Amino acid sequence: MTPQELAAILQKHDRWVRKKTGGSRAMLAMANLEGANLSKANLKSAKLSGANLRDADLSQANLEQADLFAAILTKADLSSANLFRADLRGAHLRGAKLKLAVMREADLRGGALMSGSSGDGVNFLRSDLSGTDLDEVTLVDANLTGADLTDCSMMGADCQGALMSGVSLVRAILKNANMTNADLRGANFSGANLTGAQLRNANLSEAVLAGANLRSANLAGANLEGADLAGADTTGANLARTLDNFSAKVQDKLNQHFLWISSGGAAGSRADLSGLDLSRINLCGVNLSGANLVGVNLTGARLCDSLLIMCDISGAQLSEADFTNAILDGANLQGSNATRIKLDGAGLAWVDVKGHDGRATGRLWRANLTQCRLVEASMVRTNLRGANLTRTDLTGANLRGAILNDAKIVDTVFTGADLSGASLPDH
Repeated sequence: MTPQELAAILQKHDRWVRKKTGGSRAMLAMANLEGANLSKANLKSAKLSGANLRDADLSQANLEQADLFAAILTKADLSSANLFRADLRGAHLRGAKLKLAVMREADLRGGALMSGSSGDGVNFLRSDLSGTDLDEVTLVDANLTGADLTDCSMMGADCQGALMSGVSLVRAILKNANMTNADLRGANFSGANLTGAQLRNANLSEAVLAGANLRSANLAGANLEGADLAGADTTGANLARTLDNFSAKVQDKLNQHFLWISSGGAAGSRADLSGLDLSRINLCGVNLSGANLVGVNLTGARLCDSLLIMCDISGAQLSEADFTNAILDGANLQGSNATRIKLDGAGLAWVDVKGHDGRATGRLWRANLTQCRLVEASMVRTNLRGANLTRTDLTGANLRGAILNDAKIVDTVFTGADLSGASLPDH
């Protein structure tokens, strides 16, 4: 196709878009437009399925609702192009430039293509965006299900509400990208850079985040059920999950416990959450006093300002959980792994047991931290008065200003611990 022929087609298409006489829709399916200059061209609703647009200049072009099914857009320049609701199923966009492009509600799923050769059947083409420049692209409500975005750059991309289940984002750069409410089930983020990314309420169930950089990322309310976070850097990240992210059974148990507490035991029932995976749950400020939390997984959970008086939390996984200002008086943490737990201002003191008449019996119930692993724990001003610290490992813990009066210290490990200003037992 000569440049003159292409110009004539574009002119008629522009008239067709504007509903002028003499206009006709651009029918460029399977056309060879390699290297063509289509910058700022009006190709709204144009038929470009299977077209060869390799190395073409489509910067600032209007491709709204264009049919680009299985089009070859390898290394094409689509910077600032309008691809609103464009059909890009099975398109090849490897190495393309899509910086500042608007792809709101675009369809980037894989596409089935019938072979022209007899007996060859149907080929399924996965949308290939690997190595693409998608910095600051708008993909709000777009459908990228199963797309290949390996090694792409999506810094500052807006992917709110996008359907991205099964996408490959291996080694992708997603700094400050906004994926709030996105469907990312089974997505592969291995080695991806998600620094400062917004993943609020995103569905990341079964997603692979192994080795990903999640520094300062916001995953509040995200569904991380079955997600692989092995080796991920979550420094400063908000990984809390709201109660809505958990099964109806877990929600019912917690609701029944809250009723049990508020009614003084007259209604509801004491929660048995033993052995459950409650990792990264956000239960700040709740009252779980008396609950059975034996062997529970509370890795990375947030329970700041919560009440866990007389709870049995023995054998639990509490690594990197936040119990700031929580009250755990009389709680049993025996044998729990609380590496890098945050207990600043928390209470782990003894409980003055009272009788049925509400009077003190003189019996003291110690918080039990026997054989608890509190390596590198942050325990600034933690109240451990009377706590049982027999064989507790406090290696590298920050105990500045902590209260350890009357604590039972037998074979307790304080190697490298900071005890500045701490109140220690007399013996």
